[in-house]
Amino acid sequence: MRQVEFDGRGSRVRWTETPGAEPARVYVHGLGAASAVYHAHVAARPEVAGRRSLFVDLPGHGISDRPADFGYSLEDHADALAAALDAAGVGGAEVVGHSMGGSVAIVLAGRRPDLVSRLVLTEANLDPDPPVTAGSSRITSFTEEEFLTEGYARTLEHVGPRWAATMRLADPRALHRSAAGLARGSRPTMRRVLEDLTVDRVYLQGALSGELEGRADLEAAGVRVVTVPDAGHNVMFDAPDTFAAVVAG
Repeated sequence: MRQVEFDGRGSRVRWTETPGAEPARVYVHGLGAASAVYHAHVAARPEVAGRRSLFVDLPGHGISDRPADFGYSLEDHADALAAALDAAGVGGAEVVGHSMGGSVAIVLAGRRPDLVSRLVLTEANLDPDPPVTAGSSRITSFTEEEFLTEGYARTLEHVGPRWAATMRLADPRALHRSAAGLARGSRPTMRRVLEDLTVDRVYLQGALSGELEGRADLEAAGVRVVTVPDAGHNVMFDAPDTFAAVVAG
């Protein structure tokens, strides 16, 4: 396990990694998740093995620290991720981001283009104000203090055992602030940043999640959109063969 300070106050963002060829692949989890849990089973597959792979847990999640005075906006998370990659000596990485992690990856690519050579995004949030069915919307339906006193426990009961298994490792305050940051989005929006980037970009959409809004515009901007049959939001679990093939390029 490796770590580096990210907030100027001694808090550490942490990651595990496997050795291999460059460019590195960097896996970034979604809201209330952990990178190794969601991606290590794919990174070990023959078609993607052999690359240096980093599994980074964002602040407030997994094995990383969870300072109470941190903002947890998308920009905050992107800067913490950049600190990890700088400390690891990673540049021009292929960043594989799921859900909120995909949003963070987009913001990272916009702020630090030297760190990103390719984006593989799995149902990344591209717009602010997600629909009420989104997990982040349920979290932000509580105020921060309400979430700390009752909302966190109620959310763990609601989301089901798979998501709860990693969400219970996230700090409740960090989880709420991260959800709020996701709802605010970035400026310019994640969608606009993604369309303006020139690196190779792939977006995976689970067919069970419905049609991707604005797909035609994304494709016109050079984003390859892959709809994965019989998969929902967690494509890496629902269709690991397809997911691995896309990551492998």
